[in-house]
Amino acid sequence: MAINLRAFAFIDQLQKQLVGYISTAAKGFYPIAGQAGLFIEIAPGIEINTITDVVLKKANVRPGALVVERTYGMLEVHSDSPADVEEAGRVILEYLGLKETDRIKPQIIASDIIERTDPYMTVIVNRFRDGSMLLGDETLYFLEVTPAAYAGYAANEAEKGADIKLIHASVFGASGKVYISGTSSDVKAAKAAAEDALNSLKGIEDKKGK
Repeated sequence: MAINLRAFAFIDQLQKQLVGYISTAAKGFYPIAGQAGLFIEIAPGIEINTITDVVLKKANVRPGALVVERTYGMLEVHSDSPADVEEAGRVILEYLGLKETDRIKPQIIASDIIERTDPYMTVIVNRFRDGSMLLGDETLYFLEVTPAAYAGYAANEAEKGADIKLIHASVFGASGKVYISGTSSDVKAAKAAAEDALNSLKGIEDKKGK
């Protein structure tokens, strides 16, 4: 059965809040800030188990998150050495018989900014978040992207680009989501950093729009 490489995103330096989110929400070997990481997503999802086996036996990396859901499978691996993570990527691509550019290009489904968030809305958001708390009157940015694993990459690049709080991220499923808060200027800078990073990734168009 052919395996579809949906997402493939190398991160040179994992940021503090993203590794905090991974450590809170995932059940793997927790990364630390400054390590390099790789997010991949494939279909069918169950095959992510075989890919995990292959990459752990051939590359010096640790798995931070492994998710097998209804349709897709997602894996995050990391290491102190960017070269080790790059090798993990090469191992995966070689196993799949694909190139990095055979991945699906990220598609931003939704993106918006809310100024001066209402206190009652913050209560609702804080009930499902896995990151920092959203406070009343902060500016809130939310992003939805497909394939879902690119949300991890977007969150990391947003944190690199501005002094913001990572409220929530979802990196698997039908689409990925990122919630970020802070001052209006910082949130706008984070939005630009995240979306510029996503738009810079080369790949094939997802004809199904999923």
